[in-house]
Amino acid sequence: MTASDRTESAGSGSASDASTASAGSAGSAASLDGADFWAEARAEHPALPVEPPEAWAFGATPDQADDMLALVLDGTKTATASAAGDYESEGEPFPAVGDLSIVLDGAGVSRAVLEVSAIEIVPFGDVTAEHALAEGEDDRTLASWRRIHQQFWADHSVHGFAPHMPVVCELFRVLHVGSPR
Repeated sequence: MTASDRTESAGSGSASDASTASAGSAGSAASLDGADFWAEARAEHPALPVEPPEAWAFGATPDQADDMLALVLDGTKTATASAAGDYESEGEPFPAVGDLSIVLDGAGVSRAVLEVSAIEIVPFGDVTAEHALAEGEDDRTLASWRRIHQQFWADHSVHGFAPHMPVVCELFRVLHVGSPR
């Protein structure tokens, strides 16, 4: 995996770069479509709102989305990071504790509901080894996290990469995983 930023679904704002998946895309037989997925999630968690939250995929390619989703589903990945400037440039609010979202696979199929459990905005150089470990990518070290994210944001962030750029460090928990069809 080469990145961990969010890629928004088609038709919504982007926190990092262009969309790779649409919430309305046809899915594989192993996944549910968006409306069925949300109905299933609400049946399991009746306190969820009637309207589904924003849907997005990890990374900038379908392969990245699938790879990072697999890390989420196996419990390895419990965090992500985004360039703060990308939210600001697009007039999107920063994630907040308690926010819900639907994570899509590389084909744009709804696969999991996440809930934000912690948010911290820090300069790139202040991202911790603990956060890098929680992101679950590559060898899970801070050195590899910095290398991967520097390149990702240089390639995909609205403002490129800067050594002191603010980074939105987000911890999340999985509330629901769609059942196979």
